[in-house]
Amino acid sequence: MNSIAISVSRLRLTSRSGWIERLPHFISLAKPRVMALALFTAFVGLMIAPARLAPLPGLFAILAIAAGAGAAGALNMWYDADIDAVMARTVMRPIPRGKISKLEALVFGLVLGVIAITALALAANLAAAALLASTILFYVLVYTVWLKRATPQNIVIGGAAGALPPVIGWSAATGQAGLEPLVLFLIIFLWTPPHFWALALNRSDDYARAGVPMLPVVAGRTATTRQILIYSGLLVLASELPWALGFAGAIYGAIAAICGALFLLLALQLNMGTGADRRAAHRLFLFSISYLFVLFAALLIDHSGGGAFPRIPAPHAGIGRAHAEALPDAAHSGSGLITLSTREV
Repeated sequence: MNSIAISVSRLRLTSRSGWIERLPHFISLAKPRVMALALFTAFVGLMIAPARLAPLPGLFAILAIAAGAGAAGALNMWYDADIDAVMARTVMRPIPRGKISKLEALVFGLVLGVIAITALALAANLAAAALLASTILFYVLVYTVWLKRATPQNIVIGGAAGALPPVIGWSAATGQAGLEPLVLFLIIFLWTPPHFWALALNRSDDYARAGVPMLPVVAGRTATTRQILIYSGLLVLASELPWALGFAGAIYGAIAAICGALFLLLALQLNMGTGADRRAAHRLFLFSISYLFVLFAALLIDHSGGGAFPRIPAPHAGIGRAHAEALPDAAHSGSGLITLSTREV
């Protein structure tokens, strides 16, 4: 009997040790750096909203949105395991390496998604939870399952999922959407194509081998750089809308203009370059990450002195008199977190 008890004990210890050793792989499934970018834009949406969440519900709302982004990333890796295994950019992901099984990734993504949606409903409101659920479903079913392998416009249409976090943050605070978060949605929506196509230009062989019809594979470099330039121009115009519509001030307007000019210059250099120069696409890809962070950080700073909106209590039972300053360190730590790896995007 003692030997049986010892064997069972050792089995339990081995199992626990195995889970601890594999924890980094499950974290990798959630695409933490991509999650950080979504999290920061959601945080900005929450902070600039004209209503306030209490500190603890506000913290749980942000964590729930992060978990929802992680669930979407895990489900994306579950479905894309076959093409990830043949692409140099993604071959080191947990499933192709055999660190996590497809079934484990599916269960992990589903459970994390349910927890995220439920937590957001409890911490904030049903509207925000429904929006988070719709975002996860759109990213997984519409983008990953359908668009990604079907059309070169996959990134354009699928980019709507990545553009929704600030709307979710705003909705968590107010219980509804509005013009302001929709403008933030538009900015990220227009940012997505030049960001991903700049990456895809230097990875077109990878996508071709995997059978993914990214624009550089289907239309070629010239057409892609032209589309990048067009979207970059639209992005620069859209980035000034918060200032033009009056819900951001001169600080934001100036920073948006400077960053937009740099973005447009890099897009123009890429459009005028040759296919042999891979550096121009890489520069634009890297700058696009910093661009989005700086833009949203400027919006946050612009509202830190009191903001453009009168603050009112959030329409949520039990919230009371809270202040959104509950998360003071997030804005300062955002730039350190948002350093995307090309294996994650």
